[in-house]
Amino acid sequence: MDLIGKTNKVWFITGASTGLGRSLAEEVIAAGGKVIATARNIDKVKDLQAKHPSQAHAARLDVADADSITAAIQSGLAAFGKIDVVVNNAGAGSLATIEDASEELIRAQFDTNVFGLLRVTRAVLPVLRKQGAGHILNIGSTVGRLAYPAIGIYSSTKFAVEGLSEALTQEVAPFGIKVIVVEPGAFMTEFGSNINRGDLSETYMPVYSALMQMFETTDFGDPQKAAKAMIHAVESDTAITKLALGSDAYESITTKLKADLDSYHTMKDLSVSTAFDDPAKAKMKLPTIV
Repeated sequence: MDLIGKTNKVWFITGASTGLGRSLAEEVIAAGGKVIATARNIDKVKDLQAKHPSQAHAARLDVADADSITAAIQSGLAAFGKIDVVVNNAGAGSLATIEDASEELIRAQFDTNVFGLLRVTRAVLPVLRKQGAGHILNIGSTVGRLAYPAIGIYSSTKFAVEGLSEALTQEVAPFGIKVIVVEPGAFMTEFGSNINRGDLSETYMPVYSALMQMFETTDFGDPQKAAKAMIHAVESDTAITKLALGSDAYESITTKLKADLDSYHTMKDLSVSTAFDDPAKAKMKLPTIV
């Protein structure tokens, strides 16, 4: 398909120093848009501003630091006057089975991938509501829709992103704000080399080996094309709430959804057998919300 190649929007991108975030920042600029490129180390995004001073603004942002989030938003608004698209891209991966994963690793994963995303979203929502328009792109993952062994902690953070995004979509629709969950498959980025490895025990070594073998046979996608697809999704007139990126993502997610539906259908009679025999008992008195 021919992708929409132009945007006149201001994009606020977290984690813009590497990976999909960097590719997206570059493609937005090439498409005529403006970018507030944020990263924990501002030196890694200053080159964008130096090369494109009228289109790019660099700001320091650490998703674990609420003050830096507020400062980056205000800095971006001072530079361009508005924020049209918020891309919650900053994140981290981990390699550890559920048993091997330390509590420290688990908490770090959730603090970055879930609580960090929430901090940015909650801080920027007043801006978007005041404007009466905007997009939020939450970067999830294929493994936010189906899980693989040895990356269960990372996967669970991306499942959380799916859930909070579905609720957020409904909450902010009356304010003209749209939410899209982007579900990338495997792309040729630095993500793999930056994975936080837990203590990999000999007990689960066959599990780790199987995962590595799976990745060795995977065809990785082009991050620049992924960036173009995200721009297209925002600029398209089609209502989009989910965007799988990559043929691997599309095939694995749709296969998993079909398998889940088949399982639910198989157990339908058992599922619906739990209703009260007396319908009068089926209503719960709820507290009044004033």
